Amino acid sequence: MRICIFGAGAIGGYLGAKLALAGADVSLVARGAHLAAMQSRGLTLIEDGREVRVPVRASAEPADLGPQDQVILALKAHSVPAVVPQVARMLGPDTTLVSAVNGLPWWYFHRHGGALEGTRLDSVDPGGQQWQQFGPDRVLGCVVYPAADVPEPGVIRHIEGRRFSLGEPSGAISDRALALSAALTAAGLKAPVRPRLRDEIWVKLWGNLSFNPISALTQATLDVLCTDPGTRGVARAMMLEAEAIALRLGVKFPVDVERRIDGGAAVGAHRTSMLQDLEAGRPMEIDALVGSVAEVGRLVGVATPTIATVLALVRLRAKVAGLA
Repeated sequence: MRICIFGAGAIGGYLGAKLALAGADVSLVARGAHLAAMQSRGLTLIEDGREVRVPVRASAEPADLGPQDQVILALKAHSVPAVVPQVARMLGPDTTLVSAVNGLPWWYFHRHGGALEGTRLDSVDPGGQQWQQFGPDRVLGCVVYPAADVPEPGVIRHIEGRRFSLGEPSGAISDRALALSAALTAAGLKAPVRPRLRDEIWVKLWGNLSFNPISALTQATLDVLCTDPGTRGVARAMMLEAEAIALRLGVKFPVDVERRIDGGAAVGAHRTSMLQDLEAGRPMEIDALVGSVAEVGRLVGVATPTIATVLALVRLRAKVAGLA
């Protein structure tokens, strides 16, 4: 099975390194200094106190890597629309596209059932590019749990977590999902195939929806914003609004809001990805993590006053910082 990881940053690079170490036929699409470093000396993985250099096949041009069985899309959500034509060139008739992107996915309402079946989310798929050029039938969903970073070009440092939950939009336990699960498991990762992946999407999104923009607005780490009474209250209000939306869509939550916030506090002095992007002068995942929830709220008729307020503030924060 030929696997290509499109976007070999922290998470994509971690996946690529683990698969390559396990002997999988894996290639990576990257760019800039990170790509140059991988091409000249391989990909260095720092994990469990050890450092190992992994030879990898990497290119900026998907056409150089040939046809693939599985393409794992591991980019920030706002980066995807610009590379849709490049990704599409890697997709043969039977290629699976694994959507390892944060936030509500563009394919969310594919095989969902009900009145919103087939609805396209403009906040994460402007103009329906991904729906039209990729096609939702080839998508396999993925919820990413590991944390990693890129301390320097060509180096991936694993911080915590090894689980990549997989799931078909239809909820079926498919051969392609099981094949990818087996490859990831052989690489030392956890890759359960879930019949209700959307439940996990929302539980993770609960935190991303609230913690990320609050941290960008306040510059507070998770332990602080989850325990300060004011910001904890804002996060709670945002989560309750999101929960009301998700319940309308048939989602089942295995934990309640208070436990989810306590889980964020337990992570400690962690700077969210949105805060890290703001500090580094990179565009933030505002629409995928916050705007998409507001959009779905409108679709199902659930008011989101707190989400709308925080969304307006963080969008202005990005504009003032020159990132929008």
